[in-house]
Amino acid sequence: CSSYTAINPEYGDLDDFKELVNAIHAQGMYVIIDWVANHTGWDHHWTKEHPDWYVLDEEGNFTEKNGWHDVIDLDYSNKAMRAAMIAAMQFWVKETGIDGFRCDMAHLVPLDFWKEARKACDTIKHLFWLAECEVTDYHQVFDLSYAWHWMHTTEKYANGEVELQSIQQVLHSYSQYPAGAHKLFFTSNHDENSWNGTEYEKYGPAALPWLVFTATWKGVPLIYSGQELPNHKRLAFFDKDLIEWNDRPALQDWYCRLLDLRKEAGLQEAETFVLPVSHPHVLAYLRRNKGKVVLVLLNLSGESRLHLSVSHEWVRGDFRSLSSGLQYAFKTENLFELQAYEAIVYVSA
Repeated sequence: CSSYTAINPEYGDLDDFKELVNAIHAQGMYVIIDWVANHTGWDHHWTKEHPDWYVLDEEGNFTEKNGWHDVIDLDYSNKAMRAAMIAAMQFWVKETGIDGFRCDMAHLVPLDFWKEARKACDTIKHLFWLAECEVTDYHQVFDLSYAWHWMHTTEKYANGEVELQSIQQVLHSYSQYPAGAHKLFFTSNHDENSWNGTEYEKYGPAALPWLVFTATWKGVPLIYSGQELPNHKRLAFFDKDLIEWNDRPALQDWYCRLLDLRKEAGLQEAETFVLPVSHPHVLAYLRRNKGKVVLVLLNLSGESRLHLSVSHEWVRGDFRSLSSGLQYAFKTENLFELQAYEAIVYVSA
């Protein structure tokens, strides 16, 4: 980052960005921009104009404490820097009409700054605030935060290091968050793909059931560019790297069905009930909102023809399969057969 208010000329100018925002709004979507407040690049104009805005060592050199040698840390005890940072954020709201910020490594920046920034920016327009962190107190400001703990625990589970119960414990801890605090669930993102591998490297065939989980559990799913293909390629972090697109993304229809279901069933506000199952690698749960019930069965193992019995008062009457569209009449007790790494979703009529 060499400036907080400039457009990289490789992508166009400010008018081009405004046009893009307007086009996105015309499609009924919102625009959230990334905001890296903890540090800047070495070539940022503040390094020459305001070197005192940075954390300096005893010899007056710029510093960085996280091992990221391409950036340098800002000093949040400096009131002038904080004011300039907020002014830069307000610039994008006023000039381009964006709808929110995705705040990089938000926990590295003092919470009191974020409180000040949100108050100042939301006076212009009510915004959506996403934090790349998992510190509960930061939900005093942020609407949504990354479910890093969940993601790392699912990786450990895939490697046989923990049992499914460990994941359920993480999910329970999220349920204790204050009202209005939501989690962002993901199996891949720009960091994970580049540094730790694609979701298929991490999860193998279980990538599909975990994909379904991110879209049907309480929270918000993050879909990284190319996951709908699916993308089996690690993308370079610092250099331009092309996603190998095709005309018929294999998972696009499945993603569309899941996202439509989120709206149809109101899954963001739905109740959640985890069904007791005897198999150690099956996760089964119900979501219910205003009479609409969603049943999710995830086989996270390579075992085929796995039989599961579900008996619950919410699972009665007519349901349809989200994948096939076929209708089923559920009774008091219902027997399901799951294939290896299969994800089944049923929706009440």
